[in-house]
Amino acid sequence: MNAPSSSSFISRRSLIGACAGITGLTLAGTGMAAQTQGRIRLAGWSKPISEITNILVEPEKGFFKAQGVELAYLPGAGGGDAIRNMLSGQGDVAFTDPGSFFMALDKGEKLVAIYDIYPQNVFNVVSLKSANIHKPADLKGKKIGVYSLSSGTRQNLLVMLHQAGLKESDVTIVVTGLLNFAPLMQGQVDATAATDTGLAVGLRKGMGDINLMKVSEHLNISSDMFVVREDVLRQKKDLLKAFLKGYRDSAAWMIANPQEAAALAGKYAIDGTQRDINLDVIQLRNASALPAAQVAGRAPQLGSFDLAALQKGADTYRALGMIQRQIKVTDVVDTSLLPGA
Repeated sequence: MNAPSSSSFISRRSLIGACAGITGLTLAGTGMAAQTQGRIRLAGWSKPISEITNILVEPEKGFFKAQGVELAYLPGAGGGDAIRNMLSGQGDVAFTDPGSFFMALDKGEKLVAIYDIYPQNVFNVVSLKSANIHKPADLKGKKIGVYSLSSGTRQNLLVMLHQAGLKESDVTIVVTGLLNFAPLMQGQVDATAATDTGLAVGLRKGMGDINLMKVSEHLNISSDMFVVREDVLRQKKDLLKAFLKGYRDSAAWMIANPQEAAALAGKYAIDGTQRDINLDVIQLRNASALPAAQVAGRAPQLGSFDLAALQKGADTYRALGMIQRQIKVTDVVDTSLLPGA
């Protein structure tokens, strides 16, 4: 597989067309601010990187401010880190992956998912063709890079290993950080677990011919969700609803205006130095934000959950021994705060 051409990325026209049925796809946020309701501290899984440009442009665009929300972003190093920062009281909302969510629930934490940020599974395992890694079983005995030990890259790697009958102890996991394709290109690891955006950047950087294994082919569930503590949901329901409206508007803006977002990423994202790479990353993330299925016969909306797919994910994690408790996702997902609900 070689670096994709620009035509292989979803175009602005096709993305907007795909969004045509999404109700309430407004671009509010640049007008007058609503009366301040309160402050939301968003515990992220990452540093301020280009794929979350829609959040980072808040000082300029004011999507959250328009809903009366003062937004503060707390960087992290993985979805598990986001949950820990939320549980410690440093954050109100966690930007986290389902695996980290399931594992926290398995430990008895009282958490609720309130918005599906990326309904598509964007995780993968990448190796250079020279490593001859073609299927999950080929990972046995290999060194595999992950973003962090509390990240979705590790959780999804474990899913792939378990599907092949392998345990974590059958491989050597190496923490490589966010830019985890440099160690792969330098031969420090045999493969790396990453996301579609990480892969796009790696290909742009000259990674060359690769073998790609998509986790979605084994378990196609959401990549990231907004998760809160039960007590915060009870105490701040109206504020959280305003936060989700602000976020939905920011996501709709980035879907409709990828070129503008790519330019602004250069101003706000720590990795936004190359506009062409920003655009690749933003278009991939826009595509993964689109809802996967209709809900109760209505047109799908940004943020809506595919509960059947999420339940399959929870059941798979339990079947593979990654969690012990049976999780009924309808008990830990609250869709009442979604814009338009």
